[in-house]
Amino acid sequence: MKFSCRIPVLACAVTAVLAACTTTPRQVEELDAARAAIQQVQATPDAGRFAAAEVAAANEALREADRLMEQDKSAAEVRQAAYLAQRHADIAAQLIARGQAERKTSEAEAERQRVLAQAREQEAAAAQALAEQGRKQAEQAAQAAQREAEMLQSQIAELQARPTDRGLVLTLGDVLFDTGQAALKPGAMGTIDRLANFLRESPGRSVVIEGHTDSTGSDALNLTLSESRASGVKAALMQRGVDAQRVVAVGKGKSVPIASNDTAAGRQQNRRVEIIISDPQDVSAGNPR
Repeated sequence: MKFSCRIPVLACAVTAVLAACTTTPRQVEELDAARAAIQQVQATPDAGRFAAAEVAAANEALREADRLMEQDKSAAEVRQAAYLAQRHADIAAQLIARGQAERKTSEAEAERQRVLAQAREQEAAAAQALAEQGRKQAEQAAQAAQREAEMLQSQIAELQARPTDRGLVLTLGDVLFDTGQAALKPGAMGTIDRLANFLRESPGRSVVIEGHTDSTGSDALNLTLSESRASGVKAALMQRGVDAQRVVAVGKGKSVPIASNDTAAGRQQNRRVEIIISDPQDVSAGNPR
């Protein structure tokens, strides 16, 4: 009898245990997955910056799932809470990824702006340096031009050339030639040397050499003599390195007197060679008159 009474009691205990096993979830995979996802999100350095609210919501849902497990609630209720925790964790991960991408984009734009600003600064510095170099070059050019002008003025004064509407005119008087001859006397060579040096240092200038005579003698003889004397001066300049293309020699004979041929003094003034020095690049000054 005693044995038979124990059987119903044991059966009830087994039934209770089996009932407990069927209603209380021992392990829910969704809850474990949500827990792992939340841990991974929280381990991200930017979680608090970009997804603090979602991480907090995920943890709250996870705690709710754990509470349901402790209260032996149904597996469906636990899974629902785990699902909410997982969704909050996924959203947090997305927010973190988007925030990191936007930060990288912002950093890249900031770097681009920095590079552009640096490039602009370098361009401005280069432009300033170029302007400064140009200013110095302009000053140097002005100084060189001033020195050249001063040297030119000194050379002109040394040549005793006089300015005219045709250019600078240097006159070689009759006393620098033998009477009735075209050969230059040694006394003329100093002037020829200075003139040649002047022309070598002034490559933009050219000269017209005009021979003139007084009215004594025939026209043909005077023209020939004037041409010979002009050619003699040209030859002397060429011997001193002056390009022949820069020198024109013409004879004027007695056609252009500068004084009266009625007196000896006037005739002596008319017997001359005029050297017309053109202005730089002035091609019209080289035309014989």
